[in-house]
Amino acid sequence: MDPTTGSARLKSRGWSAHWRGHVFLFERKNVPAHDAPAGARLILIAVALEGARLALVRWLPHLLPPLWLLTPILLGVALLSIRFVGKVRYSEIGLYRWRDWSDTEKSYFIQVMVIANVVFPVVLASRLRRVFSGPSFPGVVWKVFLPYLIYGFYQELVYRGLLQTVLVSRWGAWRGILASNALFTFGPLHYLYFYSSAASALPMFAAIFAIGLLFGVLYWRSGNLWIVGTMHAVGNSYLVGGLDASG
Repeated sequence: MDPTTGSARLKSRGWSAHWRGHVFLFERKNVPAHDAPAGARLILIAVALEGARLALVRWLPHLLPPLWLLTPILLGVALLSIRFVGKVRYSEIGLYRWRDWSDTEKSYFIQVMVIANVVFPVVLASRLRRVFSGPSFPGVVWKVFLPYLIYGFYQELVYRGLLQTVLVSRWGAWRGILASNALFTFGPLHYLYFYSSAASALPMFAAIFAIGLLFGVLYWRSGNLWIVGTMHAVGNSYLVGGLDASG
């Protein structure tokens, strides 16, 4: 279904912009198509970024900068590469200016951010209480929570903004979404779970794949990378950053 058509149907039934986003019916067209050279450049950027990151983490840990420095470097290099190496405008991968968002996108984004910043603190209350009550709280925010926030957005930029955009334009929606999500789940980001026991690895892979699929479909239907990137960033900061800080 074309999101524009679906949104028009819901409008005719009296559905407001405040509800349409929750059923993934947005006004924006799915994913922009890139020509073959641009698509190839975006794929190469994604491979180079993740290859360099994996090499640092896996084989050159002595050269690895601290997390608070590494994550903004990764995000900055990715954004510069997209613009000047990929020669693609940011809007072409879903990074639209706020004034170009539809009412549905704006409403959905605000609602999700409010819900996330209520639910996560309630669910993770005991863990966050230990972190926030410590004397090093400001340092933890700067060195742990903020870097994981940035890293979550970086992951969406690479695996949805670059890989999924190109694969969907080449292979169609579902094959492109599934392929990019398989790389997200079983590729360089989460490969360490292959070294864990099956009892630990299988639930983690299942959860990662399910969450990634949610983000992939949401990005495809909305065309807005800010939404999925910020959702991933906030979840990453609370779940992974909170665990790191309290552990």
